[in-house]
Amino acid sequence: MSATPQPRAKVSEREARQVAEAAREQDWRKPSFAKELFLGRFRLDLIHPHPMPADEDARRGEAFLAQLRDFCETKIDSARIEREAKIPDETVNGLRELGALGMKIDTKYGGLGLTQVYYNKALALVGSASPAIGALLSAHQSIGVPQPLKMFGTQEQKDAFLPRCARTDISAFLLTEPDVGSDPARLATAAVPDGDDYVIDGVKLWTTNGVVADLLVVMARVPKSEKHRGGITAFVVEAAAEGVTVENRNAFMGLRGLENGVTRFHRVRVPAANRIGPEGAGLKIALTTLNTGRLSLPAMCVGAGKWCLKIAREWSSAREQWGKPVAFHEAVGAKISFIAATTFALEAVVDLSSQMADEDRNDIRIEAALAKLYGSEMGWLMADELVQIRGGRGFETAESLAARGERAVPAEQMLRDMRINRIFEGSTEIMHLLIAREAVDAHLSVAGDLIDPDKSLSDKAKAGAKAGGFYAKWLPKLVTGPGQLPRSYAEFHPAGHPDLSGHLRYVERSARKLARSTFYAMSRWQGRMETKQGFLGRIVDIGAELFAISAACVRAELLRTTEEYGREAYQLADIFCRQARIRADALFDRLWTNTDDLDHKVVKGVLGGTYTWLEQGVVDPSGEGPWIADATPGPGRREDVHRPIR
Repeated sequence: MSATPQPRAKVSEREARQVAEAAREQDWRKPSFAKELFLGRFRLDLIHPHPMPADEDARRGEAFLAQLRDFCETKIDSARIEREAKIPDETVNGLRELGALGMKIDTKYGGLGLTQVYYNKALALVGSASPAIGALLSAHQSIGVPQPLKMFGTQEQKDAFLPRCARTDISAFLLTEPDVGSDPARLATAAVPDGDDYVIDGVKLWTTNGVVADLLVVMARVPKSEKHRGGITAFVVEAAAEGVTVENRNAFMGLRGLENGVTRFHRVRVPAANRIGPEGAGLKIALTTLNTGRLSLPAMCVGAGKWCLKIAREWSSAREQWGKPVAFHEAVGAKISFIAATTFALEAVVDLSSQMADEDRNDIRIEAALAKLYGSEMGWLMADELVQIRGGRGFETAESLAARGERAVPAEQMLRDMRINRIFEGSTEIMHLLIAREAVDAHLSVAGDLIDPDKSLSDKAKAGAKAGGFYAKWLPKLVTGPGQLPRSYAEFHPAGHPDLSGHLRYVERSARKLARSTFYAMSRWQGRMETKQGFLGRIVDIGAELFAISAACVRAELLRTTEEYGREAYQLADIFCRQARIRADALFDRLWTNTDDLDHKVVKGVLGGTYTWLEQGVVDPSGEGPWIADATPGPGRREDVHRPIR
């Protein structure tokens, strides 16, 4: 007899926002280059001179990369993983022996203790060999058990779990549910206190690594009671615990080797000692973990860009059309230029953000989020352009190419594998909102009560006085700046190199323009500002372009002084900045000239059935079934497909 489907939790938009707001880090204790950028202040001093890793960190990192490269070249069969939709057990065990499970774990717990810079370089390398393996290692270390324990765990928890994660155990992070994505206010999985334990019931969806995991980080809601603060709370759960069932191994359009599943918890007892942090701190732990954890995804996008550039170069040299290599036809050449310039800039963004994370002198929550947003969007575009450059061969599978005697280039697989990056770890749309919230934090801190409908008149009067003082000092600084002086940033125009100083002056001017635009929008829309997601998304995208331009220039100057290809780095930075400025200028225009309001009217019409006549003339091949699967708590009703790798 099947259980009665559980009614979905009803949560108002305001309640959902309050949960998300409570999970935010409220304070800015360290400077942030990106935060300052959104406020109209171009703090080049925060990123230049480019920070560098310590010599010993670099030595250990390079030594491991050499070992990992040999493993990737000799022990990873990407075609087999794609064909069998599974990473072979011997490959996973080889990674264990290499220490790859413990790249970010301190050496005192048996890990390698790599810096964020070298961890990301390792992910870019292994991800180029197999994106599925990159995803496995990233999910295990960036958001799985090791990172939250490193930041929030007790010493006892670190001693108990980190040695296992460093050498043997695979971990997974479980937050999403069938009806809960980026809106955790409706989280249904419950953790009910019972003596010295918690009893967990619920269903988790899209559990990357969940099918093969040994340890799980589970987010569950503790009911509020006399002795319990309650709220969404993080727990370390043994995957082999009684009542844990992996009910399905999910299959996707890409990342075919991904061990991603549906996990059910039925009366699973978890010791209170396994709770990470206090009750109610789960979301804050998750978001803080992602501050650096998000950097792993753009790191793998960098690896993808490097591979796309290599294939584009080799193919476009060999393939001739109308008497010359296709690379020298302008339509194709523009795509190659875009891939080369964007790969350079993405690596600049990731390396800069990672080094700042290692030094811990800046707050990089916005930088990491921008890196994830920008990397996933530009990575997808590069993969798409590679498929176009390859033409019909780009659409053909590597297996088919090999079968008819040509080089097995998995361009179409790359496109499929890259697509999830715009959804993983915060979709592009959610990243826009998350970054926008941080970008306007200074405004809300002084003027938030003015636009809050629940605040009293006296509160609004106090907020008005506070805001008046802030804006009286801030607004005049947005009128002029170094970006209007032709000799500013002259060190970025060395003799014999392209002039990058003009691009930095553009960033300085544009940062002030961006801040003025944000202020004007807040004045115009006030409390409705949060609903203007199109506007906020463009504000964030402009900020991403400005951050990338800054990072590219700073990296080029570093390479000029440290590498023999400094002149070439300047050339790539220059063309990237010119391309990025065109995109940013278009986004500035679209802040005020767009179809956002008309789009909203059309959406209301679509959902109201006004245009159903437009859907006629086709058949729907979709199968039967509910749009969202039933996640009613209870015992498992399907075979357990949990498959720990030994």
